[in-house]
Amino acid sequence: MSRGRDDESHGRPPLRTDLTPIVDAVAAADADAFVAVGDRFDDDLRYLTRFAGSDRAAALVIAATDDAAGRAVLCVAPSLRARAERKFVSGARDGNDGDGEFHDGVARELRTVQASEHAGERAAAVVGDHADREGGEGGDRPILVPASIPHDAAVYLERAGNALASTDAVATARSRKTDAEIDRLRRVQRAAAAGMARAETVLAESEVTGEGPDGGAGGERGPALTWESGPLTTERLRREVNAVLGAHGVTDAENSVVTAGSALADRRLPGDEAIRAGETVVVSVSPRGPDGYYGDLTRTFVVDGDGGWERRAYVAVESAREAAIAEIEPDVPGKTVRGEATAELAAYGFDPNADAGGPAFGRGTGRGVGVSRRESPALSGAGTLRSGTVVTVGAEVSDPGAGAVRLTDLVVVTDEGCEVLATYPFGIVPESRG
Repeated sequence: MSRGRDDESHGRPPLRTDLTPIVDAVAAADADAFVAVGDRFDDDLRYLTRFAGSDRAAALVIAATDDAAGRAVLCVAPSLRARAERKFVSGARDGNDGDGEFHDGVARELRTVQASEHAGERAAAVVGDHADREGGEGGDRPILVPASIPHDAAVYLERAGNALASTDAVATARSRKTDAEIDRLRRVQRAAAAGMARAETVLAESEVTGEGPDGGAGGERGPALTWESGPLTTERLRREVNAVLGAHGVTDAENSVVTAGSALADRRLPGDEAIRAGETVVVSVSPRGPDGYYGDLTRTFVVDGDGGWERRAYVAVESAREAAIAEIEPDVPGKTVRGEATAELAAYGFDPNADAGGPAFGRGTGRGVGVSRRESPALSGAGTLRSGTVVTVGAEVSDPGAGAVRLTDLVVVTDEGCEVLATYPFGIVPESRG
């Protein structure tokens, strides 16, 4: 049974990629074909095939045809053929057990890449076969490729007489999520919220019983926190988050980050530092689900704070996040969303153009999320949002002398505005979430 049917049997829409936008791009460019080459770490290839592959490179050739909606040929190692048949071919069909027509009309087939062959060499042969089948001559028109195509694959294609032309067709297709993709993103974001709840609960249960760095109760950074009879460090809190993520069936993908005090403001790499009373604790959770989709959630907490800089910064950042979300709807430029957030922070006295080392607006407002943690569109760019786009939205202010405050959520653009994929409470003072 195909994975698509397994998804439907559990009430989930099946994950299947519509290849017609790529076919249309090939036809519009009057190209021979589109070619992607990569291993299991290539996000474009995994998106197009719904097949994770292995460390050995695979190749995908997509072409326009005269007698059908298009044709796609996936070239994989012989040992992976059965899995590729299930994922790429059967999983793309309608009907019980994937035995119906291809859902997008684009015919799919498999070829094998022997150990003595390079995937790019096999792809070049498929392009030549397609040209012969369609009555043309291979190499007389360009081949579309992603900008990230491996150099050795490009060399094999060019040696076969093909001229290469870069295309953003895949990035454009990926930027607009289907209902099935949004379902996966929502599920992994809920897991991120569960991990965040664990972090907040641990902070709420911590005690201010440690000593300051100078050995006294009032050290420069304040007394250290303890939890369950031991020091509470950023690494210990991160491990608590990751344990919950694992229990929810997602992986931390080494993206769970906990920073305390001025570490984030100074842009230092996270380490294993004691968390101290009165300093900001930024918890960023970005897990990866079993289907490859990422979540993204950030909150900031302070244990036993004095209500000074961090309180004012939190109010400003929360207000900026709300202003950004209120601006999101189809056809709005991403830079407009960022501009609203920046203006709101400036209204609270946080100058985005402040000198280095001063209190300022930090990172960009957001970017696309999908099978990559960072993908198109960026909310700082001129591109417009579309219904189905999934982006992180948030804001940050930082001050090397005081710390940093960051809040982000994951939202999907809808016809009416946007929807937060998994809500999580706000509040700088941590509370026990059970």
